[in-house]
Amino acid sequence: MKKRLALIITICLVVIGIVLAIVLTRGASPEATPTTVNVTRGDIVKTVLADGNLEMPNKAYLSFGVTGTVIEVLVDEGDNVTKGQVLARLDAQSLNSSVKTAELQVEIAQEQVKAARAQYEIAQINLDEGGLGESEEVLEQRVDIAEASWETAKMNLKIAKLNLESAELNLEKGIIVAPFAGVVTDVTITEGEEISTATLATPAISLVDTSEIELRGFIDEIDTAMVQPGQEANILLDALPDEEMNGRVTFISLVSTIRVGVVSYDTTITLENPVAGLRDGMSATAEVVIERRDDVLLIPNRAIRGTLENPKVLVLVDEQEVEREITLGLTDGINTEVLSGLEEGEKVVLPAAEERPDGFFMM
Repeated sequence: MKKRLALIITICLVVIGIVLAIVLTRGASPEATPTTVNVTRGDIVKTVLADGNLEMPNKAYLSFGVTGTVIEVLVDEGDNVTKGQVLARLDAQSLNSSVKTAELQVEIAQEQVKAARAQYEIAQINLDEGGLGESEEVLEQRVDIAEASWETAKMNLKIAKLNLESAELNLEKGIIVAPFAGVVTDVTITEGEEISTATLATPAISLVDTSEIELRGFIDEIDTAMVQPGQEANILLDALPDEEMNGRVTFISLVSTIRVGVVSYDTTITLENPVAGLRDGMSATAEVVIERRDDVLLIPNRAIRGTLENPKVLVLVDEQEVEREITLGLTDGINTEVLSGLEEGEKVVLPAAEERPDGFFMM
């Protein structure tokens, strides 16, 4: 029994020894070759982000200005319309009658002015020539009366013209006309429907101008000082990931907005090349271009060591790692411009995965 136990113990020790040997053998690998990247030449752009939604700012909610019966609805939802196009009409019979009546009143008032002027001129001639065998005092009274009648006739003509303008305006209010070119987004009226005083304020037809589109978004307070009206922006859409559009900053609010405890500022970016398929309200992100440098030396940020005041890199020279101080320029958060200390084509060493350098650029 003791011999059997000793044999088992011996076998276990041998197995343990073999396992340890395998582990130690695997761990004893030759020194790893450092990972390097070449110093390259290219373009670098510094941007800040503005998140928000697309908006078509030119919208119109159109309605009739007078009561009546809808006699024509000339558009449907989704129709493209031009500026000045008639979209709907009320039954204009009574409105036309009012215009014609007002026109007749103007004509009558014009004739009355002519007659009153003629009477005034005759009275003035009689006064000047002492005609009709009447006293000068009576003739002067006749002139005054004729002049007053003439003034009254001119006043009546003005009133008649105002009534005509009002009747013509009411006739216009019985027609809905597109104030700009765009797309019909909603039609809430039907032919034969009665438009009452209570429903006048309800939009009958809604219209949007699709030629002007803006991104209304927010910029973090940290980035606000760098953003100025007129700066370029690249627009990316969640719904159309393959489309990229250009825009330009047109507005930055002076008043902050606090969202979930984060201070940001309303920003408007106008799209310069809208593409097909855009919709009001789509989620979008703008990369506002703060600064751009072309054809400069670039290295990855993760290759940079040292501190902000004294950045360094390890350069592979004749298979040896040599520390070198460098001068940095613009960074986009991934790559950084090198102003001095490196040449195009040189190899800089990237830190190994297990390294935790103190470099401020390490990500």
